[in-house]
Amino acid sequence: MGGDGPGEVPEPGVPATAEAAGAMACVPGVSVGVEEEFLLVDPVSGECVPAAGPVLAGAGVHRFRHAGGSFQPELLSSQVEATTGVCRELEGLGAQLRYGRARLAEAARAVGARLAASGTPVLCRAAPPPARGERFARILRAYGDVVEDYQACGCHVHVGVAGRDTAVAVVNHLRPWLPVLLALSANSPFDHVRAHAGDHPRRCGGYGTGAGFASRRLVSMARFPGAGIPPWSASAAEHDRRVAALVEAGVLVDEAMTFWLARPSPRWPTVEVRVADAAATAGEAVLQAALVRGLVATALADLAAGREAPPVDAQVCTAALWAAGRNAMAGPAVDALTGRAAPPWRLVDDLVARIAPALEDTGDLKRVFTLVERVRRAGTGADRQRRAAAGTGGARGVVDMLVGQTCADLPPVADEPDAGGDEPGVPVVERGGG
Repeated sequence: MGGDGPGEVPEPGVPATAEAAGAMACVPGVSVGVEEEFLLVDPVSGECVPAAGPVLAGAGVHRFRHAGGSFQPELLSSQVEATTGVCRELEGLGAQLRYGRARLAEAARAVGARLAASGTPVLCRAAPPPARGERFARILRAYGDVVEDYQACGCHVHVGVAGRDTAVAVVNHLRPWLPVLLALSANSPFDHVRAHAGDHPRRCGGYGTGAGFASRRLVSMARFPGAGIPPWSASAAEHDRRVAALVEAGVLVDEAMTFWLARPSPRWPTVEVRVADAAATAGEAVLQAALVRGLVATALADLAAGREAPPVDAQVCTAALWAAGRNAMAGPAVDALTGRAAPPWRLVDDLVARIAPALEDTGDLKRVFTLVERVRRAGTGADRQRRAAAGTGGARGVVDMLVGQTCADLPPVADEPDAGGDEPGVPVVERGGG
């Protein structure tokens, strides 16, 4: 499974060929790859369009295919995705992310569509047809109308981990931090808004009031069995028994399909974290990758020192995830480690402080400070969508904003110096501290 929905595509960050695998072997806690899912929208109406086939044909072969990069379909024909190859440095990862977005956007424009990075479609009247393929057909038969209009898009991060038992133990360590990653990435406050005369909003996430979920994608994902925070597992064997039981019960199509927001990859030596909404900008995708890689590296260090994951209550984790999807960085939030309410930005600072040694090891600490500060000042993707909706363009203006920022990045904040960064048009703030 390569997406938020039950599709099947090659795993991101993993070489597509044996030759590439030998050249770019995964380094535990260091190797990282990202899968990004996007929506295709009409430039006039702003509604989703079933243009995945011609867009993928136009995109052609991925420039970084030697390292595992690819362009892929998703469950519905209004969605496309770009996967990076295996990377060891954030600079190279950012270059691949920007390339994937630019190539898909160019291919979309060539067929009269636009590329938009949003966790859910803002405007969409009719359900687009599914992508082709026997597995997609099996999924549609299994889930029926649950998936017929499921267009959720996420940002998935893979980090190299040696051994499935280790991967499961790492996932145990990640569980309390998944809500924080979601809150920081929330980018889907609107879903299927009916913006035409005489229509009424449906699942609109508080359109016109700003009072709804910041991540409507989380709500959409809840329709599937076993969605949310993964259960604590003592071993890979225990994890696999859980998956096998769900397949036997008929609620999963096969062992490659699970809906947990973090898991050991069923095919590759990685941990996959798929809690984040589709990243509004390439910079925010880099931030998610850096945070996830830092958490995985920190978990590996804890395990090497004999420190197992803390016993975090599953219901508290679920409550923390719900609060993150509902409120994002506006709060209130739930600290899954203590079970108490906490300011969301304090939890982000706690996360960065926890992984700071790992970020120092990879030379990423300053960059993470910079990227976190940009989100703190510019707001999450959900905040920016709501601001756009409050303007004269309404829901249609939200789509325009999404298209515009998909291949751009966060605007510089007022007091950032005009020093060139590694992302086009985006200055770098040299800051320290948590």
